[in-house]
Amino acid sequence: MAKKLKKKSADIRKLSDADIGKEKEETYRRLFAMRLQMVTSQVTNHRELPAVRRQIARLKTIERERQLAKAVSALRSAE
Repeated sequence: MAKKLKKKSADIRKLSDADIGKEKEETYRRLFAMRLQMVTSQVTNHRELPAVRRQIARLKTIERERQLAKAVSALRSAE
C-alpha cells in the first residue's frame, strides 16, 4: 500500500511543524481510503485501520504539545 506509518513518537517529534501537518493530512487520506476499502470489502489487513487512527492521535497530540509549549513561553516572556 502506501508508505509505512512512522510508529514511534520519538520519530514524529523530530519532524518540523510543517512536516507534522503534511504527515497528518496524508494519514487522514489513508484513513479515508481504508474506510472505503472496509465498505467495499477490499481490505487486506483489517488491523491497519486502528493503527491509522492511533497514528492520527499521536500526530495531534504532539502538535498540541508544541502549541501549548509556545503559549507558555509567550506568557513567560510577557512577564
